[in-house]
Amino acid sequence: MRVGLFVTCLVDMMRPRIGFSALKLLEAAGCEVTVPATQTCCGQPGYNSGDRASALGLAKKVLAEFEACDYVVAPSGSCAGMIRTHYADLAKDDEALAARMARLSAKTYELSDFLTNIAKLESVPGNFQGSITYHDSCAGLRELGVKAQPRALLAKMPGVSLTEMPGAEECCGFGGAFSVKFGEISAAIAERKCEGIRAANADAVVLGDLGCMLNIEGKLRRMGDEKTRVLHLAEVLAGDTEDKF
Repeated sequence: MRVGLFVTCLVDMMRPRIGFSALKLLEAAGCEVTVPATQTCCGQPGYNSGDRASALGLAKKVLAEFEACDYVVAPSGSCAGMIRTHYADLAKDDEALAARMARLSAKTYELSDFLTNIAKLESVPGNFQGSITYHDSCAGLRELGVKAQPRALLAKMPGVSLTEMPGAEECCGFGGAFSVKFGEISAAIAERKCEGIRAANADAVVLGDLGCMLNIEGKLRRMGDEKTRVLHLAEVLAGDTEDKF
């Protein structure tokens, strides 16, 4: 199957290793992977801020870049959720465009969901050794139903022990523009999340969205925690947890 990897603009700019890890996992699952070089943003920031015109422009760009693929996969529940859940709303005034967007949305998946339910990946390349706790990012959990999938993939790693944190399904406080517009509320939510992470007493907190990762890691460090690692699920599954990209 021909899979288009939507890297996401945040991964591209802030932690490209996640993109390489996702590529490695898709290839391990036997996929023919294409990574359109012109891809940028899914349009979510504009959409969430009420700028429908720019969001629609970016959605049309994504459509043109990925329409020919059998599937579209993103290492982000947030971006996959934008394409799968909200593109229909952006295209609702154009019947022909809406039909094309519906087809794109139907074949778009968050990485762990795709690997578990479509590619049915039997084993993973990574050999992480240690204890982890898992944070359920809001968009992946609530828009796409991503909950059991990452845990099922981590269970394929004999060196990993999973300890559930208190409030694993609660928001980390990021929410994109929310953390900018409502900084004090965001910081309080992040602190509660980090207290839950520390209560799990794990070597690392693992999750599936880079925005949440950056927010959580920053808060942990400001709270004096220099020990707990903050890793993307793709990095752990692919064995890319050391700084080499």
